[in-house]
Amino acid sequence: MKRILVPTDFSIQAENALKVAAQIAQKNGSEIYLEHSLNLPSHLNDVGQTGTLPESLYFIRLAEKEFEKIMDRPYLEDLDIYNAIGHGEIYEDVQQTVAEKNIDLIVMGSHGSSGFKEMFIGSNAEKVVRTSKIPVLVIKNEHPDFKINDFVFATDFSEECRRPFDHAQKFAKDVGAKIHLLYVNTPSGFKTSSEANAMMEQFVKGMGTENYTLNIYNDTSVEKGILGFAKEKNAQLVGMSTHGRKGISHFFNGSISEDLVNHANMPVITFKI
Repeated sequence: MKRILVPTDFSIQAENALKVAAQIAQKNGSEIYLEHSLNLPSHLNDVGQTGTLPESLYFIRLAEKEFEKIMDRPYLEDLDIYNAIGHGEIYEDVQQTVAEKNIDLIVMGSHGSSGFKEMFIGSNAEKVVRTSKIPVLVIKNEHPDFKINDFVFATDFSEECRRPFDHAQKFAKDVGAKIHLLYVNTPSGFKTSSEANAMMEQFVKGMGTENYTLNIYNDTSVEKGILGFAKEKNAQLVGMSTHGRKGISHFFNGSISEDLVNHANMPVITFKI
């Protein structure tokens, strides 16, 4: 994990993500790329048009001043930080930076006020998660000591999830976490314990998996099962693989009870299939 990208709008949530990225960078000797997307109106992006350049420069200068403030933060001391200003939609700027800088991980804050669904749907975080080809770690709260001991990785244990799981276990190793593979048994996709155990054992075979557990959790929906199991384990991180919008939507059908919603304040990391 040599290069971490942190998209920022200079909000408190974005700084919470930067603080987490800084802790990961310190532990792994990583570089941090901090990026702000201006997302200006189209007429301001066209600098060839008369009168637009001064207006564009105004917003660029404002962003540069915010960067100057951030770079003085004590928690960034002794880290290699690079900042950049993008001019498109946030997910477009992120995609470009990931490709150009060979980024390994995206860490970003979420403005979702409550719940698993609000963390993604209709938000910038959702757009980045949906389009990203690399892992995205979504942070909702401040974590002065970002220490992951127990990491729940929810999957259906299909062959296509092997690659995301490979990335997940590498991340777990980088942060020093035990990974708990989870199959949520629901009425619509019920498996007996012997069937589920055989499926899970076959999945991890040949994957070189270390420091892990295999788990079956029964619940009425996948999302309730993920959060319920994470709560029982007192996990600090939940991970899952996604197909983009289709994959994310799979986890958000139906409602989530209030006590589980409250537990969804933990960080969530996604891995693209």
